[in-house]
Amino acid sequence: MTTNSKSPAEIASEEALAKLYKAIDDNQSFRLEAGAGAGKTYSLIKALQYLIDKKEATFLRKNQKIACITYTNTAKEEIEDRVDNNPIIYADTIHAFSWSFLSGFQKSIREFIPSINDRWENRIEEAGGLNNQVVKYDLGYPKATNSEILLHHDDVIKIMVHLLSKEKFKSLLIDRFPIILIDEYQDTNTELADTIVSQLIDSEYSIMIGLFGDHWQKIYGSNACGLIENENISEIGKNANFRSEKNIVHALNRMRPDLPQNEKDTNSEGEINVFHTNNFAGARRTENHWNGDLPIEASKTSIEQVKQLLTQNDWEFDFENTKILMLTNNVLAEEQGYINLASVFSDSDDYLKMNDHYIKFFIDVLEPVCRAFENKKYGEMFSALNSNTPKLTNQNDKSIWNSNLNQLIEVRKTGTIGEVLTLLKTTLRPRLSPKVEEKELKFDRIKLLEEVPEEEKSFISKIENLKEISYKDVINLFEYINNNTPFSTKHGIKGKEFNNVLVIAGRGWNHYNWDQFLTWHNTAIPSGRENAYERNRNLFYVCCSRPKKRLAILFTQELSRNSLETLSNWFGEENLNPLVLS
Repeated sequence: MTTNSKSPAEIASEEALAKLYKAIDDNQSFRLEAGAGAGKTYSLIKALQYLIDKKEATFLRKNQKIACITYTNTAKEEIEDRVDNNPIIYADTIHAFSWSFLSGFQKSIREFIPSINDRWENRIEEAGGLNNQVVKYDLGYPKATNSEILLHHDDVIKIMVHLLSKEKFKSLLIDRFPIILIDEYQDTNTELADTIVSQLIDSEYSIMIGLFGDHWQKIYGSNACGLIENENISEIGKNANFRSEKNIVHALNRMRPDLPQNEKDTNSEGEINVFHTNNFAGARRTENHWNGDLPIEASKTSIEQVKQLLTQNDWEFDFENTKILMLTNNVLAEEQGYINLASVFSDSDDYLKMNDHYIKFFIDVLEPVCRAFENKKYGEMFSALNSNTPKLTNQNDKSIWNSNLNQLIEVRKTGTIGEVLTLLKTTLRPRLSPKVEEKELKFDRIKLLEEVPEEEKSFISKIENLKEISYKDVINLFEYINNNTPFSTKHGIKGKEFNNVLVIAGRGWNHYNWDQFLTWHNTAIPSGRENAYERNRNLFYVCCSRPKKRLAILFTQELSRNSLETLSNWFGEENLNPLVLS
């Protein structure tokens, strides 16, 4: 008698592939739902290779392609490499794919642009109206002149949605791309996703749409569609987990019974520890978004206590083995050295997502320029400057740039944000972004007035406070955002895996309340709060599904009895540990 040597995960993966190949054979649109660690990219590549074997000769003869839409250039390059740059595969980001086809419809685009929003209507009017301008999409900076119109990234998606309702456009698109695969489908713009369903999947056209992703891993942006369901979409669940050891997989299954996963190694174990701070005897925080959390010093103490306990249990807190995911804002900023910068903003998204124009300029332009210059990587430096690339026509130009950047390097290491801005306004190397220039002009104009108008006092106060902060905080924020530290939040963790993961769950985020989410899960989600529940659930699931071997969670927020019951059901009562804090 022979035994099957394949692991449960491998068997589940093969079953999903069989269903996937059948959908392709039937030219049936499908959705492959692949939970964390399931090997979604592997399934996508196998689908592409299967399609190449079946379609290559026909598609080459008809000059047709299979579109594979990705959400990063890195993913695009990986796909191209793994299909050996096959000529029938067109892999690119949604914006690049859309524009590659849209750009041939100049007249239709021009006519639609003024109706995108009031700002475009004003831009077109200021440019003298529509005048057969060439419409371009390059760096994403919106602009209109009498000779050209430059589109923003969002405009490309709006135009794509608009033209997909036009039969001629739709027919030409399908003739060129009879098969479209969308990677990380859950992050697709909602309006575009709805249009793809209504205009392509529900149409009489012979087109196959393949969706690869996991709606429980939708953690980026409020405009993302999440789950896509339709009677014309065949649903395929991939019930495998090749990442985590058995106990972690089983906990994820209790958290998510609708998509149960099978582990790779049935002999593995996997360690889980959940710590809570309900025994804290002191006064907890009461401010908005912080209510119920520990004071900063107590939070830091609890983290150190947990790290000591885990170290006694063979955890190694080094960059290679362990990742600390900070789902709390106060300790994160304190630990990473930008607490003063964080205090300027009422919304953490202003600096962590770079919604603030000053922060965006510092992180996207100024820091990359300075770092590339210091490392003598001048190509990277000019790339960071984007449209502000300098014209160095002689040796004197180079000397001036060299002198100004050396001066900037020194000021940014020891000076304030205000001193850095003052220097840049003098040297223009690099030049401030248009949005920052606009704010600086407004700030300077108002400061010349004898009295600041009441409606501008908040603006002036915020900029003044920002300029007093040491620029070193910006450098620390850059290090954090670009994952040069052992700490992370939700930014940059999706798709990543680590041997050990410690999740710190607390308050300070506008859109996240862990006690509320865990309580709702054990009772009922209030009407109208479904999106809030899903947002919290998805991020918690993504964090808990990162580790291979060990998962630990520390709640610095006080938890209700219902929350503790939820955690007990998911992770086991024996794995819940109360911390003793004074």
